[in-house]
Amino acid sequence: MDHARVFRTVLGVTAAYLVSLCVWLAWLMPLTPPGTVPLQVIVLVGMFGTFLGVGMLLAQQPSHSDRRLRRHGLEGWATIEGVHRLQRTDHYTELTELDLELVVPGSETYHGSIVFDVEPVVRPRITVGGILSIRVDPANRDRIILCL
Repeated sequence: MDHARVFRTVLGVTAAYLVSLCVWLAWLMPLTPPGTVPLQVIVLVGMFGTFLGVGMLLAQQPSHSDRRLRRHGLEGWATIEGVHRLQRTDHYTELTELDLELVVPGSETYHGSIVFDVEPVVRPRITVGGILSIRVDPANRDRIILCL
């Protein structure tokens, strides 16, 4: 989970909500029929929750550069040479450093490492000697993404 991206999303949605609340309080509320203010407040709070939920869903998506790398990167595979668990996170996953032997057809084999947030579902696949599918950026061979 990209915490900075989620934080920016929550901050942006809250700022937009506060601006719309100020506009509603200053200009729109005096023009509304009497007795409808509680309903309008319920609608405003509901819209805030809806926009916050949609924003959180969008914040969970991979970044544009990761999506482009997944689509246009060079296909290859990586053999896991070492697994070093760094720390447990707060959502049942573990940050793990993987030492990899990277193979991209048409180029020389090279070694690298990546820090990866290992979920319980993929933990059995992350073992020494295991083989993972990867995508490598053609312009920068140090930039890789695991395709699990």
